[in-house]
Amino acid sequence: MLKPYFKSTDKNFCLLEGDSMKLLPKINHKFDMIFADPPYFLSNNGLSIQSGKIVSVNKGKWDKSHGTEYINQFNRQWLTLVRDKMKEDATIWISGTMHNIFSVGQILTELDFKILNIVTWQKSNPPPNFSCRYFTHSTEQIIWARKNDRTPHYFNYELMKQLNGNKQMKDVWKLPAIAPWEKSCTKHPTQKPLSVLTRLILASTKPNAWILDPFAGSSTTGIAANLSNRRFLGIDQEKEYLEISKRRKLEIEDPKIFKKYRQKLQGFNNQTELDLFLANEPKAEYTIDLIL
Repeated sequence: MLKPYFKSTDKNFCLLEGDSMKLLPKINHKFDMIFADPPYFLSNNGLSIQSGKIVSVNKGKWDKSHGTEYINQFNRQWLTLVRDKMKEDATIWISGTMHNIFSVGQILTELDFKILNIVTWQKSNPPPNFSCRYFTHSTEQIIWARKNDRTPHYFNYELMKQLNGNKQMKDVWKLPAIAPWEKSCTKHPTQKPLSVLTRLILASTKPNAWILDPFAGSSTTGIAANLSNRRFLGIDQEKEYLEISKRRKLEIEDPKIFKKYRQKLQGFNNQTELDLFLANEPKAEYTIDLIL
C-alpha cells in the first residue's frame, strides 16, 4: 500500500512522492479528470526576460530534451499509465507548447483517445521576446481529450456560456499568468495560474470529483480543485515542490484566505459568481474516498 507524502485533514488533498511511471501502476483508483503539465523539454540553455531581468530558460534536468524519439517514448509511457487510471467517461487536459504539444497530440491519437478541443491560453502579460528575432511567445496550448470515442464526457456548457457573456465560449482563453498572491508559498518554475486551472476543472467535472495530476509541481491543480469543491491527488518526485504544495494547501485551510483566493480568481463576471455557482451546484454522487 502506498504511503502518502501528505494527506490533508479533510482528505481532499493528497500527495505522493516519487516517479509517476513507478507509482501510477500501484494506484488502485479511477479518476474523473486528469490534468497534466508534463515537461516541455525546452531547457536548451536559452535566455528569456522575467520581471525585467534576463534569466535562463533552463528549469532542471527533467526538462532537458534528448531528441524526438525520447520525447515520444516519454509521452507514450505516461499517457498509457494514466489512461488506465481514468474512469470510462473521464477526460484529460494536457498543457504544452510547440516543444511537446505535437508529440502529445500524436500519442493521444495512437492510444485511441478522442481529442475534443485544443484550447489556446493567451497570456495577457507575456514576457517580451529577448532576441527580437521572433514574434513574442504569448500562448500555450491545452489539449482536452476523453478516454473513449463512444463514451460521452461531461461538459458544463451552461456555466462556460455564462462566463462568456451568454455566448458560446471559444477555444481561446485570455487569462493572466500567475499573480504575486499565487506565489505566497514561493513559486514553481513552470507554475500555472489558478484562474486557468479553475476554469478547466469547472468545465469538465462535477462536485467531489477526483482529479489526478501526475506532474504536480506546486499543485496548482490541487488548490484549484479544492477551491472548486473537488478532490485531488498529486505526484511529484521533488521534495522541494511537495513542500510548497503542502504549504499551499495548509494556507487555504484558513477560511479567510480560502474566501479571498476564490474572490481573486480571474475569468468570472464578479467576485461572488464562483461562490454562488458552487453553492447552487447539484451535489454529485461521488462519495468514494481515494484508494491507493
